[in-house]
Amino acid sequence: MASIFSYQSSEIDWCEKNFQYSELVAEFYNTISNVPFFIFGPLMIYLMHPYAQKRSLKVHLALVLFILIGLFSSYFHMTLSFFGQILDELAILWLLTTCYCLWFPRCYFPAFLKKNSCLVLVISIIVTFLAFIKPVVNAYVLNGISLHICYFTRLEYKKNHPKVNHMIRVALMLWAMAISTWICDRLFCPFFQRINFTYLHSFWHILISMAFPYIITILILLDGHYEMQNVPLEIHYWPRDEWIVGLPYVTLKDDKANNETKSC
Repeated sequence: MASIFSYQSSEIDWCEKNFQYSELVAEFYNTISNVPFFIFGPLMIYLMHPYAQKRSLKVHLALVLFILIGLFSSYFHMTLSFFGQILDELAILWLLTTCYCLWFPRCYFPAFLKKNSCLVLVISIIVTFLAFIKPVVNAYVLNGISLHICYFTRLEYKKNHPKVNHMIRVALMLWAMAISTWICDRLFCPFFQRINFTYLHSFWHILISMAFPYIITILILLDGHYEMQNVPLEIHYWPRDEWIVGLPYVTLKDDKANNETKSC
């Protein structure tokens, strides 16, 4: 019986041809396409540090987990090992868990929960243990979380927060493009192999690494709206605010800006 650390011990194999460029790297392009995680993650830690000092230094935990997703995804696609698959999926699960616990508005949690994060933490801990026994459980949980986020996003979009709605539109566009490449890689692999274009999953990595900062920033803004009403927040985009699409981050308005800002 193969070890969970062995190359190709995972039941999942993507469309890209294995070991095409190196005997050590199973899927070359699916591995190197995680580079944006290592760029965006540290940048967001730096850019959001003033906000984290005010809100909670746990904000950096979410961004470190974002970087770990890139690291574990690289390891998984390099080895196609079962252990790499589990690390990859659990990093995503715990990033979402951290986001829920830090930023998810209380009004969207069941009223009987005194601490809204309790249920999320319990589910995540159970799924973490089950993932090694029944990996498919992780996929169902991640899909369930995605549906809940879509439901929550739809409700907030209807409330017409102009700045938030713009970010929701960009995030949905990136997410739709990302999920389309993921689905095409899984379902239409024979076709893309015939035309010698087997890199769709690498586009998934790039697009989802661009979508996640938008999702995180949306949650921060809504958390500010519901939980930090006395702390005005500003949206900025790296490298320039004038760009239609950039790396979003949140800062605290300075004292001067606060004096000029009217209360809602």
